[in-house]
Amino acid sequence: MAEDLPYSAAGPNNPWLIAVVVSIATFMEVLDTTIANVALRHIAGSLAASQDESTYILTSYLVSNAIVVPISGWLTTLIGRKRFYMICVGLFTLSSVLCATATTLWQIVLWRIMQGVGGGGLAPVEQSIFADTFPLRLRPQAFALYGFTIVLAPAIGPILGGWLTDQFSWHWVFLINLPVGALSLVLTWFFVYDSPALKRDRAALLKRGLRIDYFGFILVVLGFGALQILLDRYERADGFSSPYIVACGVISLLCLSVLVVWEIYHPQPVMNVRLFRYRSFAVSCILMLGVGFTLITATQLLPQLAQSLMGYDATTSGLTLGLAGIATLFLMPFAGILTGRVLQPRTMCFVAFSGTAVALWYTSQLSLQATFWNLSTSRLLQAIWLPFLFIPISSASLVQIPRARNGDAAALLNLMRNLGGSVGVSYITNLLAWRSQFHQARLLEHLTPYTGVTAQSGLAMLMQRVTLQAGMMTYLDLFWVLALVAAVIAPLSLLLPRLPKGALAGH
Repeated sequence: MAEDLPYSAAGPNNPWLIAVVVSIATFMEVLDTTIANVALRHIAGSLAASQDESTYILTSYLVSNAIVVPISGWLTTLIGRKRFYMICVGLFTLSSVLCATATTLWQIVLWRIMQGVGGGGLAPVEQSIFADTFPLRLRPQAFALYGFTIVLAPAIGPILGGWLTDQFSWHWVFLINLPVGALSLVLTWFFVYDSPALKRDRAALLKRGLRIDYFGFILVVLGFGALQILLDRYERADGFSSPYIVACGVISLLCLSVLVVWEIYHPQPVMNVRLFRYRSFAVSCILMLGVGFTLITATQLLPQLAQSLMGYDATTSGLTLGLAGIATLFLMPFAGILTGRVLQPRTMCFVAFSGTAVALWYTSQLSLQATFWNLSTSRLLQAIWLPFLFIPISSASLVQIPRARNGDAAALLNLMRNLGGSVGVSYITNLLAWRSQFHQARLLEHLTPYTGVTAQSGLAMLMQRVTLQAGMMTYLDLFWVLALVAAVIAPLSLLLPRLPKGALAGH
């Protein structure tokens, strides 16, 4: 296997052991993101921060994370894969502990920025390790194992976050990362290897003379940083009527446009956009963007609906995702076996996006009388398609990529998933405010002096019902929009090239 896999991180160890080891940190990072969302209100109260100010706790992490993800492949080559990975795990773990010790808002924002830097490098490096350590015929099954962490963490994150916050304090939301991060560092040190081929490539790069792409790095920082701020603050800052948001939009558009042109011609690009010339990779990135926009956004919407309209607490609303998480875990290995062996990735993605569209449309038919099990079932119908998207997209994206560039490709693929989620959440948040006002205004138009309610208590009760009904109609609109997006993306799956028989299953 060593001859066929010159960049394998397994060394003398079983590659499945390496897969388990590197999945630990991903689980920690994804789990922490969802846990922090649940505890945000408690953190703000403890630090005497307003609701608007508390959002910087999330924004600071997202901005630094968005900057590091696209350049993680370059940093891996520059520093060495194992060394860079351990730096990311250590930085994430240390900053988590520091977050728990914060006594002011700006302290926790600073540590969250550092935490985002560490977290941003984890997923791309781990995916490149999976791609380099397993032959093509085993990659779908390997990505199925990796998918366990991606799916399990968001499923239990809200539940665990609500329980820790309610039973102990918000500090444990961050302190829980300490033992997990320490375990990941120890296991990585003993079992993960930098292969001789990786070391030779790095030595050759340094011998040729390292031409650091300073200008490209500045463009990445400004472009993706401004874009993430725009997406996260758009609705709160009153959209493009705010000079602040307009400035972020102009900076992002200008920097990212120049970045693409600059990186195409730079001999050692900080972000390897030349990989988009491979059709399978380019289409996979578009599809992964769609996964982020639809399914990641829907994951946030359902608990939000349960809390704001149905009176669920944080723990119970998080439990609405639990059934879907369990089902998805069982489907991951099945999707890994199907990919390449039975069905082409293009076929699986087309069916899965179509199924996602139907599931989201089903959710858009709910009502205020929906029970806990109605909500759980609707989420289950959405989530069962995730393995049949994540695994074939991840596998097909790397088929045509040179092995030495797997790290760069994994970084860009993760960027597309995160970007899709950020764009989706920003768009839906803005649409939520607009459609809520629209439906409330339409419902109030039908209230007249002849409605029959005159007492003050009766009017208050009537307005409460109008607000609830308008809110429900708004959420149903949002799920309908997501269903439409999934339906539009489904045919794009067919643009994936048909892989030769055995390209994944029998290589």
